Amino acid sequence: MNKVVKDAEEAIKGINDGMTLMLGGFGLCGLPENCIAALVKSGVKDLTCISNNAGVDDFGIGLMLKQRQVRKMISSYVGENAEFERQLLSGELEVELIPQGTLATRCMAAGYGMPAIFTPAGIGTEIAEGKEIRNFNGKDYLMEMAFDADFAIVKAWKGDTMGNLVYRSTARNFNPVMAMAGKVTIAEVEELVEPGQLDPDHIHTPGIYVHKIFQGKDYEKRIEKRTTRFDNSKDLKI
Repeated sequence: MNKVVKDAEEAIKGINDGMTLMLGGFGLCGLPENCIAALVKSGVKDLTCISNNAGVDDFGIGLMLKQRQVRKMISSYVGENAEFERQLLSGELEVELIPQGTLATRCMAAGYGMPAIFTPAGIGTEIAEGKEIRNFNGKDYLMEMAFDADFAIVKAWKGDTMGNLVYRSTARNFNPVMAMAGKVTIAEVEELVEPGQLDPDHIHTPGIYVHKIFQGKDYEKRIEKRTTRFDNSKDLKI
């Protein structure tokens, strides 16, 4: 039951060219920074990456894009990455944009063992082109397939050696649903503890979903957009 590996380099062993990866995070929050750095160092390529966003030019998945390691991005929000935009417009990168709720639910469906979901999101738009539409109780729904990912890579605040995970604040975003969904799930945590040290009522991802876990280091935890308020003004200083 001990699922601990030494570090990110050991954790990503088995990730090969052409595989499909899920990467947790929302904006720059809750990113598996250590694993992304290890993937960049490994040089693995032709990856399909499923993630809410594509990071920024010099952080997150943006580092992998810079090294031309990503063949296809399946994402919801990609507006903060100039290199992503350049590769998209030049035809170097294949992109599938998905409504954010649909992205999350397709992850959840994979974790639950469901082959597909039905959602009204995307009906009447380009999202629906070429996809099956069914009518339930007089309303059209779009059929979306559950994701099929070789690996899910997530980041948590705390975890134990059995793979139980606790996320903190906004880092509890796409990480929990992705942790359920990969054929192999890798978790990096800020603090690794022994079984029994986590309150069972506080565990967000049960260890049954996690195959490898390690304690990360040197987290930057960047702030995507910092906003501050003047002490004596109602205006925001951005």
